[in-house]
Amino acid sequence: MPNVLITGANRGLGLEFARQYAADGWRVCATVRDPAKGKAASDAGAEVYVADVADAGAIARLKGTLAGVAFDLVLNNAGVYGERQAFGYVDPEEFLRVVRINTLGPLLVSEAFAGQMAGRKVIAAVSSKMGSIADNSSGGFYAYRASKAALDMVVKSMAIDLKAQGVIPVALSPGWVRTDMGGPSAPLDAPTAVAGMRKVLGGLTAADAGRFFHFDGSEVPW
Repeated sequence: MPNVLITGANRGLGLEFARQYAADGWRVCATVRDPAKGKAASDAGAEVYVADVADAGAIARLKGTLAGVAFDLVLNNAGVYGERQAFGYVDPEEFLRVVRINTLGPLLVSEAFAGQMAGRKVIAAVSSKMGSIADNSSGGFYAYRASKAALDMVVKSMAIDLKAQGVIPVALSPGWVRTDMGGPSAPLDAPTAVAGMRKVLGGLTAADAGRFFHFDGSEVPW
């Protein structure tokens, strides 16, 4: 049975990842920040653990709890959109909070579990096209864009640093999805976006380490 660790699995894409992987027979270890919000992931077939990815101590405790598990896939999904991001109105503390969760959190989780990889050895991070410098034609959203651009750089560096271990780090763009973050006007539903990203993950080879893929398999420009 393959094992996957999914962060931020209480709703949206994380919950759908948990549901789909559990349905396919994977052992799903899922994290939530609030224990009161873990029931959905549990009902989907996941083992639920409480861990805030912005808290290094919580990640260390999670590592200790899961010390005996070898993961085929570590899926860094937890993230926030943030507030007060328009030029001239950026809140410095909010900016740093978004970066801490969206960028530092995945790095710390990856550091914690890179030595517990087995099988396909994939570390994936849910990024966004909004983190692509080449794709930015509308500006704004400073904290979110910066955090995802930095996350992409984290993935690229991990691809170099973990090459000798055979680990394949990649960044994923789910597209614009109808979730609490994406809103009701988004063209994609979560099952479609997640199924697409799972297909990408299932087809990765060592040559794909450090690349940035859209849910449809196309490559996203940095």
